[in-house]
Amino acid sequence: MQITETGRLVLTEFTPDDAAFILDLVNEPAFHKYIGDRGVRIRADAERYIEERLIARYRDQSFGFWRMALKGAGTPIGMCGLVKRDILDDVDVGFALLKPYEGQGYAFEAAAATLTVARERFGLTRIAGVVDPANARSIRLLERLGLSFSHNVTWPDDGTRVAIYTREL
Repeated sequence: MQITETGRLVLTEFTPDDAAFILDLVNEPAFHKYIGDRGVRIRADAERYIEERLIARYRDQSFGFWRMALKGAGTPIGMCGLVKRDILDDVDVGFALLKPYEGQGYAFEAAAATLTVARERFGLTRIAGVVDPANARSIRLLERLGLSFSHNVTWPDDGTRVAIYTREL
């Protein structure tokens, strides 16, 4: 299902057909470094990840991470979307790109459209961004979106320390 589109992108829900793309995306070195190793090593793992981590959120939360694809060609280049985590009060916006598409404004374009969807379709009034404090590029993107540093949090499952950025919508 299509969620939104921008001048260059279309955001849609993931389907099991996206397994090969997810396998590539979640194994990007930057994904492992800044987001985490999801244990996705083969296509079957990617299919399970799509069902249990992506599609399940559409059912449970009415939103989630969406497939970011180039308009026209339909080439998948990343993911962007919304997630409600138990550890945070606010829904957060997240994004990840395949390396060849970094630095071209796609993540900002998708995230800005996602914030509009968050406000207009889901009625959210505040948004968060969760970021590794060492990920300067993502911090700059969150700040361009109008989010500002709020506080640090330690994930209870693995002890990772992350920075939380927030803004009113």
